[in-house]
Amino acid sequence: MKYMRAFARAGHTRVGVVVGVAGAVALVCGALAPVAQAAAPAGASGPGAAAPALVAGVGTPTPQLPPLDPAALRAAISGLPNADITGSLLQVNDLQTGDGWRGVSGIGDVATGRAPSAADRFRIGSVTKVFTATVTLQLVAAHQVSLTETIQHYLPGELPASYPPITVAELLNHTSGLPGVDVGDDEGDPAGFVAHRFEHPTPQQIVEALAGEPMAFAPGTAQRYNGVNYFLLGMLIERVTGHSYGEEVNARIIRPLGLHDTSAPAATSFRIPGPHLHGYLAVPAADGSGATTLVDVSEQSPYPWAEGGMISSARDLRTLMVALFTGRLLPSAELNDMFTVPDVPYVAADQCQVGNPGHACFGMGLMSATLGGVTVWGKTGSRPGYTDGVFATQDLQRVLVYAFSPTSESVNSSPFILAIAHAALR
Repeated sequence: MKYMRAFARAGHTRVGVVVGVAGAVALVCGALAPVAQAAAPAGASGPGAAAPALVAGVGTPTPQLPPLDPAALRAAISGLPNADITGSLLQVNDLQTGDGWRGVSGIGDVATGRAPSAADRFRIGSVTKVFTATVTLQLVAAHQVSLTETIQHYLPGELPASYPPITVAELLNHTSGLPGVDVGDDEGDPAGFVAHRFEHPTPQQIVEALAGEPMAFAPGTAQRYNGVNYFLLGMLIERVTGHSYGEEVNARIIRPLGLHDTSAPAATSFRIPGPHLHGYLAVPAADGSGATTLVDVSEQSPYPWAEGGMISSARDLRTLMVALFTGRLLPSAELNDMFTVPDVPYVAADQCQVGNPGHACFGMGLMSATLGGVTVWGKTGSRPGYTDGVFATQDLQRVLVYAFSPTSESVNSSPFILAIAHAALR
């Protein structure tokens, strides 16, 4: 079987909401008629609504931000579709005032010409790691897992015997030093991905691929984002609870929060249920003519699994962040772990470039970034055809969720995402 991904890379995240990505390749994806932007208030709460109660002792003060600027937010996602992106959606909330804004741009379904909807579901990629880290830390709070215990203790025989002890904490904050695993990376080859998009490696096969690979660095001495860490955490959750990863996410997060648009699909569940943003890849013609065909890749394997296989919506991800930051999902000690960045160098150029380049930026399941003196916490994600992110200030003055559909992994979407961040935080 030809597997789809290279988990050696930065967790299959093309860009962060405020981190850069190198390179830009313009792909012509056909003549797509523009669709008018739609914007509407996010009606979950109205002006003057009481702010959610934050967890005492968790978080740092955020400068007072100005009111939401609908014109700036609308401009940030304007101009779609273009040669690189077919459609987008954006939701921004101020939970202290109850203000909110939702907007869409471009085409949500090329076959029908339907515009995106602010309520559309989409593949969230590595935002899945927020769910995985939360479940793991719930097990820590229940004393079923220890952050200082080794993964070798919980999963004996899974890692090569030559590897040093690696703690659960080091998996959660990407300081494990584990090597990346290259299992095929069709993601960089649009035609290859289209041909093999329903194939997937099992979590065990991902871990088995570590055999013969040297450690990247000594555990705890540096940070580098690595999806293998979260495959191991998914296996840990299953080993400790005796239930599947999806069952635990459903029981602990999805059902308690009423996340009706969110799912952790089984390996052979290829469709996105319900209304959704369609994802596309521009596939070059085999004759080398330079022509491309836009292929709908909304249906694909969800098996980056605990590392990046979930489906959600802007509404549900906003609900997740509010519940997380206000202590509904974790006690204060474990929530603080998510906001604690280790004091180690970051050893690659693909993440942690904003605010303090060269230094770690990941806590346990969340990453931090600072723009104009405003620090946000959250996570980015990507699957072929999709890029998304959810970020919030710790006091919930801002909660922003974006998703869009780039037509190639090599699309430089940094300007688009930075425009969203600046508009939301200005």
